[in-house]
Amino acid sequence: MYFLKKLGTKCVTKCRPQGPFMYFWKARDQIQNFGEPQGPSVYFTTPINIPLIFSYLKVKNKGVAIFLMESGMLGTLQALWEVFPLFTNTGWGENANLAFLEKNMGAKFEERAGPWVTNVTIDDIQSGDFLAISKIRGLWGGFETLEKWASGAYAGHSAVCLRDPEGKLWVGESGHEDEEGNNLIVLLPWDEWWSYELTKDNTNPHIALLPLHPELRAKFNETAAWEYAQSMIGLPYGYHNLIFSWIDTIDGNYPPPLDAHLVASVMTVWNQLKPAYAANIWNEALNKRLGTQDLDLPEILVEVERRGSSFAQLLTIPEQDDWIYVDGKSTSCVAFILEMYKEAGLFGDLANEIQVTEFTIKDAYTLNFFENNMTRLPKWCNDGDTVKLPFCQLTGKYRMELPGYNTIEPYAHMAENCPSMPPDYLRPKYC
Repeated sequence: MYFLKKLGTKCVTKCRPQGPFMYFWKARDQIQNFGEPQGPSVYFTTPINIPLIFSYLKVKNKGVAIFLMESGMLGTLQALWEVFPLFTNTGWGENANLAFLEKNMGAKFEERAGPWVTNVTIDDIQSGDFLAISKIRGLWGGFETLEKWASGAYAGHSAVCLRDPEGKLWVGESGHEDEEGNNLIVLLPWDEWWSYELTKDNTNPHIALLPLHPELRAKFNETAAWEYAQSMIGLPYGYHNLIFSWIDTIDGNYPPPLDAHLVASVMTVWNQLKPAYAANIWNEALNKRLGTQDLDLPEILVEVERRGSSFAQLLTIPEQDDWIYVDGKSTSCVAFILEMYKEAGLFGDLANEIQVTEFTIKDAYTLNFFENNMTRLPKWCNDGDTVKLPFCQLTGKYRMELPGYNTIEPYAHMAENCPSMPPDYLRPKYC
């Protein structure tokens, strides 16, 4: 990376990158002319005619960090070509997602013997049973693939089973898309949810049921869980804290070529293109970490520098479960489930010492909350498959993997300081 040290004309000084960002294609000195600032931002055009918008104060105080595309234009375009099909709802897109995860995570996609849809007996499904979901095509399939790669999770979405006071089976889910395209928290009857997954979900979802361990099931307070779920219906998906469950460390959660500077770069540009969207995704969460209110992203960056800290450090500050955002309590798909587990008493005396909004899906399915005796799994579980999994795969052509499944006993401040670097995703004990 190169760094333009001053705000002025024809700056080519090299030093440590800290400020807003721009890109060049070749590893050589470049000369860039800066115009006079117009208001709070600096507008200029790179040699490849892409307009960039930077915070004037940030440029004035810290300069401009420049990311070099080490592979050159051709290599960069080839890398982008690998990513583009991930989001297409085609056979090409599905194959691209599988290839990406195999190459970058070491995932295996072994084809199962049929049937690929299990004949489920819902009497065997109880409150608190966890649904791990992996989508492998379309917009959400592509998003989940990148989420898996960054976090080390082998599932990209989750939901939870819950019985009402009359014993009817429901599914609670944060991130269910309504007819207007909004992703909300919902509580749906099992039959409706299951029918949608089998007939309308075009992402080729692979779904696994993770039954609670009998001892945890006995502790599960259905009344408290039901009341919690009812209180959350209609709230938006937890976009506010989504990225913060992934980023725990300054440099241990970013698969190359990602890093905190690139995250800040994307945020800076997106803050100008879609300010309302940016405020919803990260601005309010960053303000909470600073103890400030209503600062926009450029002001947040300046405030961080004023305090002698860094943006990378700011991103690592743990989310707090009791934070309330402008549109209410914010929970991602997995945080919604684990908050329910808290209310139902599964975390016991640790409930106030664990922030479940810091958990990724991997953190959830590695908790030792689930059935560990395969003889107690339902008879229909993995019916017809030649490999008997420790959980029940309900749908999917490929056999699901959940490395580390059901192995970690919860502890205080769990998942607040864990690295997640591919392909091994090694993490220290009690991180």
